[in-house]
Amino acid sequence: MKESTEEKEFNYEEFEKATIKGLYQKKPLMGQSGLLSPLIKHFLEKALALELEQHLKGEDNNKRNGISTKKVKSSSGEFELITPRDRNSTFEPEIVAKRQVILDDDLCEKILSLYAKGMSYNDIKKYLEEIYFLSFSPAQMSEITDRIIPELEQWQSRPLDSLYAIVWFDAIHYKLREQGVVKTKALYNVYAVNLEGERELLGIYISESESSRFWLNVLEDLQLRGISDILIACTDNLKGFSDAISTIFPKTVVQSCIVHQVRNTLKYAMRKDYKALTQDMKNIYGSSRLEIAEVQLQEFVAKWQHKYPTAVNSWQNNWYKLSAFFDFGVHIRRMMYTTNPIENVHRQMRKVTKTKGSFSSDMALRKLIYLVIREINKSPKRKIYQWSLIFGQLYIKFENRIIPSLK
Repeated sequence: MKESTEEKEFNYEEFEKATIKGLYQKKPLMGQSGLLSPLIKHFLEKALALELEQHLKGEDNNKRNGISTKKVKSSSGEFELITPRDRNSTFEPEIVAKRQVILDDDLCEKILSLYAKGMSYNDIKKYLEEIYFLSFSPAQMSEITDRIIPELEQWQSRPLDSLYAIVWFDAIHYKLREQGVVKTKALYNVYAVNLEGERELLGIYISESESSRFWLNVLEDLQLRGISDILIACTDNLKGFSDAISTIFPKTVVQSCIVHQVRNTLKYAMRKDYKALTQDMKNIYGSSRLEIAEVQLQEFVAKWQHKYPTAVNSWQNNWYKLSAFFDFGVHIRRMMYTTNPIENVHRQMRKVTKTKGSFSSDMALRKLIYLVIREINKSPKRKIYQWSLIFGQLYIKFENRIIPSLK
C-alpha cells in the first residue's frame, strides 16, 4: 500500500453535501455503501493514528513505518480500514485490534443469536448478505462463535451453591467427527433447583458414552465447585449411578425415573400386552402410600413374572430407588419421580441441533449447546411454581441440612 493514501484528508464539506443528497435519494444511512460509512471510517483511522502517536512517545528508537489495510465489517457496512504501523512492530492498537475484522459487538451478538436458534453458517451468511450486504467466510463465522469460548469456560467453572434442593442428571447423545470418523458421544447435563426455587443448569460434560464411572467424575467436579449437599437427586436407571451419587453425597435421596422404568419394561413386552402392563405399572407408582404401592408391586410380580421375568425382576431389584418419592408430598413427588424437567431442556437443545448432521469437534458442540443455554436463561419463567409450598415441605423433611445453608 502506498504511503500517500495514509495522508488523505477527510473533506467534511464534501461528506455533508453527499450525505444530504443521499438522504433525498432515499439511500440508507447504514449497511453496505451506507451514507455514514465514510465518517465512521474517518473517525476510526483518526483514533488509530492518535493511538500510534501516544505509543511512540514511550519508545525512543521507534517511529512510524507506513500503513496496512484490511477489510472490516460492522452493522454500518464494510470498508477498508487504514492502520498505521511502527518500525519495531510493537504497536498493538486497542480500538481495532490487529486481527479484528468485526467492529461492533451488536453484530457479533446478532450472529451468535442466529446460530443459537439453529441456523447454519450458510443460512447466517445469506441473511447477513441480504440485510447488511456483508459477506463472511466460514473461517470468519467460526471466529465469531469462538468468541463465546472464554464465557463458556467461565460459566462451566463458576462457583456453585453449597446446597441444592433437587438435581436432575441425564445425558443426550450427538454425533461428532474425529479424524474422518463419525462417533456418537454423550453430552452430560446437570439441571438443578436451588433453595430459592430457581432453575439452573450447573454444567455440561462430554464423554465417549454414558457410564456411572464418568458420572462420578461429574459429581466430583460439582463438589470441587462448591456443592457440599444435594437433598434429592433424580436420575435415569443407569446401573451404578445411585452408588456414584452416594459416594460423593451420602445423605442425598436418590430417585430413579419412573418413566424410564416404564419404557424399559415395555421393551420386553409384546405389543398386545402394552395396555395391561401400563395400567398395572400405573397402579404401582400412582399409589397414595408406599404400603399400597408394595401390594400393587406384589400383584404385578405374580401376574407377569412367568411371561416377562426380566422386566419384573427389574422392578424388584430397583424398587428401593423407584420408591423414594413416596416419602414426600404430592407436589414434590411430581418433580422427582421423573427426569422430565431435564428432558424438557434436552428438547430445546434438540430443536436447535437437529439440523446438524454431526459436529466437527467437542468444542463445536459445547459452543452451540452453551448458546442454547444462554437463550434458555433469558426466559423470565425460571422459578418453580408454588415453590413456597414445596420449600415448606422440604424444610420439614430436611431442616437440619437446610438451616446451615440459609445462614
